[in-house]
Amino acid sequence: MTDSALLTTEDGVRQVQEALAEQGLDGWLLVEFRGQNWISAELLGAGWTTRRTFALVPREGRPTALIHAIEGSAWRHWPWDVERYAGWREMESKLATLVDDHHRLALEFSPGAAVPTVDLVPAGTIELLRGAGVEPVSSGDLVSRFFSAWSAEQLADHRRTAEVVAEVGKGAFGEAARALRAGEGPTEGAITRWILERLERGGVTVDVDTHVAVGARAADPHYAPEGDGERIEAGEVLLVDLWGRSSTEAVSADQTWMGFMGATAPERIQRLWTIVRDSRDAGVALLRERAAAGTPVMGYEVDDVCRRVIADAGYGEYFIHRTGHSIDRKLHGSGPNLDNLETRDVRRIIPGVGFSIEPGIYLPDDVGLRSEINAHFGEDGPEVTPVEPQTDLILLDV
Repeated sequence: MTDSALLTTEDGVRQVQEALAEQGLDGWLLVEFRGQNWISAELLGAGWTTRRTFALVPREGRPTALIHAIEGSAWRHWPWDVERYAGWREMESKLATLVDDHHRLALEFSPGAAVPTVDLVPAGTIELLRGAGVEPVSSGDLVSRFFSAWSAEQLADHRRTAEVVAEVGKGAFGEAARALRAGEGPTEGAITRWILERLERGGVTVDVDTHVAVGARAADPHYAPEGDGERIEAGEVLLVDLWGRSSTEAVSADQTWMGFMGATAPERIQRLWTIVRDSRDAGVALLRERAAAGTPVMGYEVDDVCRRVIADAGYGEYFIHRTGHSIDRKLHGSGPNLDNLETRDVRRIIPGVGFSIEPGIYLPDDVGLRSEINAHFGEDGPEVTPVEPQTDLILLDV
């Protein structure tokens, strides 16, 4: 628990109430139970809870938390009003009183389960609230603004981390080539271990992992080798996906780099790489254009632009995942995704949020290529990390 959480401060509550007024909402009801709603838990500063909690931030007036009678000590940090219940009948009665005259309430709820990362309030609880006269409204835009937006410190740390990740990612290809020339029989597992060790040396120590995939294994977007995995041979495509952050308060850097184990790559591989890279860059261009024009941009629109490049090249059916995921304190965060495939993400990309941009082409049992960068959307548009994204396929003379 913490007394510095956003909704435990007067300024934080004021900011939220201004946003509620802008969106025509009567309040934000934060529902938490045993860590199921990590968004509510962080904004409220709640520690581990074993009973249901409801905290209402009204558009006007003081917030109120409805907590179980045995959990008072877990809410000593809460500076606002508190109501207690013991039995379920009392809880339902007091909940109805809490939301009375607050018809349109924001909740971590997504109609049709469209956006799973903000669909955290159980269906039964939504049913209970509707019975009390509440019209649930998705808190998605509030979450982007007050939970997923990066602080200045997080942005500065992400910049540093991104350069470490880029250096290690590129270095992994050199290590694979060195081992191959030396006759050491490099494997996906060996390069995986090399990457993890170098990331830790560089201060990337939290939520660290990597996927190393060679040849046809790269056609599986979430492939990860078991043990030593496949041998890395000359004449094969090599994909390196790696990520991590420097602390539990930081945000991750998440990148994918592509190489070919040879001095020249076949024309087909070069073409696939060019299509993927151009798709990625089309997304960045749209973000920059909209920022310069001062017009909104939605996550699904960026996905459409990137996907169109690949579809126009004849590979649309082989781009089988969204273009990008939100990044906040979770690698796959709760802010806007670049997605009009897995979901239709209509949330605005607002200043402060960050995300990956990672189109790919995956030809089953053949080969896969992906290019992944990150972007922080600021007042002047997107800042891409790393500073020098991959432009050409990494070629290795082995």
